[in-house]
Amino acid sequence: MITQISKDLLSEIVAQAIKRGATDAEAIASETTEFSVEVRLGEIEKLQEAASRGIGLRVLCEGRQASCSTSDVSAEGIEELIANAVEMAKRTSVDEAAILPAREELATAVPDLNLFDPAVVELAPERKIEMARTAEAAARSFDPRIVNSEGGACSTIVGRTILVNSAGFAGEYAGTNCTVMAVPLAKEGEQMQVGFWGDRKRLLAALDSPEVIGKEAARRAIRKLGGRKVATTEVPIVFEFGATEDLLGDFFEAVEGGAIFRRSSFLVGQLGEQIASPLLTIVDDGTLPGEIGSRPFDGEGLPTRRTVVVENGALKSYLLNTYTARKLNLRSTGNAARGLTGAPSVGVGNFFVEPGVHTPEEIIASVSEGFYVTEMIGFGFNPVTGDYSRGAAGWWIENGRLSFPVEEVTIAGNFKDMLKGIEMVGNDLRFRGKIAAPTVKVNRMVVSGE
Repeated sequence: MITQISKDLLSEIVAQAIKRGATDAEAIASETTEFSVEVRLGEIEKLQEAASRGIGLRVLCEGRQASCSTSDVSAEGIEELIANAVEMAKRTSVDEAAILPAREELATAVPDLNLFDPAVVELAPERKIEMARTAEAAARSFDPRIVNSEGGACSTIVGRTILVNSAGFAGEYAGTNCTVMAVPLAKEGEQMQVGFWGDRKRLLAALDSPEVIGKEAARRAIRKLGGRKVATTEVPIVFEFGATEDLLGDFFEAVEGGAIFRRSSFLVGQLGEQIASPLLTIVDDGTLPGEIGSRPFDGEGLPTRRTVVVENGALKSYLLNTYTARKLNLRSTGNAARGLTGAPSVGVGNFFVEPGVHTPEEIIASVSEGFYVTEMIGFGFNPVTGDYSRGAAGWWIENGRLSFPVEEVTIAGNFKDMLKGIEMVGNDLRFRGKIAAPTVKVNRMVVSGE
């Protein structure tokens, strides 16, 4: 007989783990239904629907911890889960920082953050297929130079999360999200370029239409045609919002608590220091209604919150879970991230750069000669030193205007200098996922080309 997953069931699992010798215990459950369709040239290439459910258990035995998970939620499967977790914990080494949050830190309510949309649940498979086809068709019809396609896609996820621990927390929430994307190919002469665009939202009504997504993907493919290298030089760099999001993702690697206590970040010991331009404010906020990164509590049962990480260029906070906070003698910022297995890690809520006052057009117009980066390629960030080097594509700026497309170049500098060299911040902030940022201008970086 399959057992219904509920808070009561997880409470019983936690109680049984304590009875078997655990000092503390934490149980998490996840139930998800996923649907995805990929089309190419109007024909379905991949169609998939899957449902999954599982329970994870983390136990602590006087400073020793272990975790197990199972998809077998029968009575026998749960019994085995508890026994294995407790036995494994007794065999691990002591880590004094491995503790549950204090009772007074735990969330006492589960606020409604508008994370669940019945319209996503009710979206028929035929409609999802149509949305994927529409996005691709809109891209293919945008311009005669769109000659092929790598496809269009639509996916939905409907999920439910339950968390219970022996410190006194029990909570659950449900969420949805829907994604649409298109990937057209453009050709001019012998050159071919690929474009990509997509949108992801929890609420169906907030999602860009498939037509808008397809046209934007095509526009991005077309504007890359005729791309060429430039001579190696040092110039101002304007990062389009998508490229700035990439930068912010790299910055997270340096500001999360694990990197800090391991001393593998250039931000170690920098709390309170001016690390960036006064124009830069970075926030993590897991409480924004309807956003992808929002949730009522984190992976340890602490309430999510708004954390100002950088304020007017000054480093105000790291992002922490209970473990990293204890290692650093600080308090958790409610950024614990959990899967069914393993100890909690540190993750983002909605991590973003607060918008400035300038339009992207004004930022571009301020540059006499420089590089407008629209795409970042590869990996090249060292969070220990701040050294930064990434492949990039975009447009060359001449006399405040976009002059010609650029490809196959590398931009390089040091993150510390890049942060302090921010001269303008755009007003075009928009959330398409957990990380969001507007257009940003950096005073100087090396562009390596011919």
